[in-house]
Amino acid sequence: MKGRRIGITALVPPEVVYACGCRALDLNNLVPESMVRPEDKLCAWSAVWRELLLRREVEVDALVVVAGGDCYTSLVDAQRVELAGIPAHHFIYPFSGDIRLMREQVEALAEFLGELEHEVMDEVAELKAMALRVHEMRSRGELGSRDGFLIEVSASDLMGSPARYREALENLGEVDVSYEHRIALLGVPPIYSDFHEVLAELGMHVVFDEMPYEFIRHTGRSMAEVARSYARYTFALHLRRRLEFLRKQLRRHRAEAAVHFHQYACHHSLEEPLLRGLCRELRIPYLSIEADLPGRTPEQVRLRLEAFAERLGEES
Repeated sequence: MKGRRIGITALVPPEVVYACGCRALDLNNLVPESMVRPEDKLCAWSAVWRELLLRREVEVDALVVVAGGDCYTSLVDAQRVELAGIPAHHFIYPFSGDIRLMREQVEALAEFLGELEHEVMDEVAELKAMALRVHEMRSRGELGSRDGFLIEVSASDLMGSPARYREALENLGEVDVSYEHRIALLGVPPIYSDFHEVLAELGMHVVFDEMPYEFIRHTGRSMAEVARSYARYTFALHLRRRLEFLRKQLRRHRAEAAVHFHQYACHHSLEEPLLRGLCRELRIPYLSIEADLPGRTPEQVRLRLEAFAERLGEES
């Protein structure tokens, strides 16, 4: 599969994809700007990229679907794509976090994609180290949250090219961000394309995006290191592990409030009471936003965010 374009449907180690001489395309990153409105869907994320592939509006040579541990609705949508003739591989995160089982998964992925070139893993690890430094800039208020978010969320596929991702990282310049409140954005990335801008307009600077941060903190320079790191991917583990991780990160990033963004018909929505309870424990205000279709932030959601910002101003 040398040089072939591989569609991925959740966090699939780009270290392995690129080390096998392929190019990654995170199909989820296409969804917020998409105008596709699927007739049959549960979660709009998987239904939109499914339709993009079935209509051949997006071309991939093969598909790697995360079939266990993160997103479950994508499993059926990916099978529909596979039945339409696109080769697919199923990648599964072990719920237990077992490193041996994770090693089996990354090796099976490599076998599906092609022969490994380990020096490419070194390059990807270096890029993710650069992305972590960008994350710290955003946390210190030296970079807008939208720019930082784009860097972090794009680490899933390195913008289709390590060289392109490196250029994006190197072209970022330090700025002085003015804001009133430090916000943690929990859950899945917003399906609303302008969500970070709306928060910024209301004086809320996102210092921690939960899932995009996962994209940049996991890496490795060998298959063993990749397996060890990705076995700690908290979205795929017992909720106890995820809550412990978030408790540390909310404190480390000095988050003053949390917005939980979750998706209609997603099993992660069932985690909402536990995340609310965590924020209550940490005594930080919490807002839950459930979304459905992609697009710009709806007026009703904007009004709720405005009220939340006013509440933060009253409590500060």
